[in-house]
Amino acid sequence: MIRYLTAGESHGEALVGVVEGVPAGVSLHPADIDKHLARRWLGYGRGGRSKFEKDKIHVYSGVRFSRTMGSPIALRLDNAAYQKDRSGWPEVMAVEGAGEGVEKVTLPRPGHADLVGTQKYGFDDIRPVIERSSARETAMRVACCSIARQFLKQLGIEIGSHVVRLGEVGYARAADWRERVEALLVDGAEALYRAADESELRMLDDDLTARGIEHIKAAKEAGDSLGGVYEVVATGVPPGLGSYVQWDRRLDGLLGQAILSIQAQKAVEVGDGVEAAARPGSLVHDPIVREDGRYRRQSNNAGGVEGGMSNGMPIVVRGYMKPIPTLIKPLGTVDLATGEAQPTRYERSDVTSVPAASTVAEATVALVLANAFLEKYGGDSFKEIRERYEAER
Repeated sequence: MIRYLTAGESHGEALVGVVEGVPAGVSLHPADIDKHLARRWLGYGRGGRSKFEKDKIHVYSGVRFSRTMGSPIALRLDNAAYQKDRSGWPEVMAVEGAGEGVEKVTLPRPGHADLVGTQKYGFDDIRPVIERSSARETAMRVACCSIARQFLKQLGIEIGSHVVRLGEVGYARAADWRERVEALLVDGAEALYRAADESELRMLDDDLTARGIEHIKAAKEAGDSLGGVYEVVATGVPPGLGSYVQWDRRLDGLLGQAILSIQAQKAVEVGDGVEAAARPGSLVHDPIVREDGRYRRQSNNAGGVEGGMSNGMPIVVRGYMKPIPTLIKPLGTVDLATGEAQPTRYERSDVTSVPAASTVAEATVALVLANAFLEKYGGDSFKEIRERYEAER
């Protein structure tokens, strides 16, 4: 099974990652990873860091002659914000010394990890919590999971996403966008993400994009922030990934964890999970038919998962992101140093990063599907795995 660890701070020298369990023989180029790192910066409403942070991955081990070796893959992603001309971060994040002259951060922001993190780890300075809990960590997560994504792609499994709501602007229900998405999925889920990437908000509707941009401008003017909803879709997924026999092997449970593990994500649904709760069963469950010797469903309200297993239809997962808690307009807090009520301080941030979150979600879903695939068809080399898969098909 593929597992990974990330390390590093938002304004430290670099983020690093180690990915273990990738079979030998998977074709992999740094450009395959860089492409998705660049997509992570997409979206109107991003903060100033997007203007100078040019993510390029460094691969240190586990790949030889553009193919994985089956050994751990080590990655490094430098933080441009660490440069000396970027607010003195080498001094603020110095590995050695006692922090003389470095100002402590003592105003926890509501909605962040700030207060609970300092309580949990016994800090008298919020900076360590800010640095590690930051969504900057997702850059390395995208890099690590993009390796799993390349593995899937070489087996015909593609992943894409699009934004369906940003704040008050968006579709009212899944039926409003389903036909457009299904037309794109005929060419695979990557056609979906390419179409979404053409929009500044990764929305598939030009009118919604224009209204969403105005909504972001108004929120920024008011010193506020916006959340939203996005949809991740995977095509080419065979039936039988995951299992109903134990709770921790259920594919929908694993997909839910993948989405909620991303910073600021507060809810998730598989298929039409939320809408289905208000409908009768006759309008929820997908009728089964047999065509060309194969079973399929006439609809996909279940989002490609039944009984904790993939059913051969496209996997559909939606994530719900809360508004970013770093606000230009201050909220009330308490100074940890004095115990006095104070307004929050502003750390550079986005007005919204829902479009970026959708690309991160693509990556986390890729890891879940790759591991579910390996559980069923696993082997030590890509050749061995592909032979097993093709034999069953």
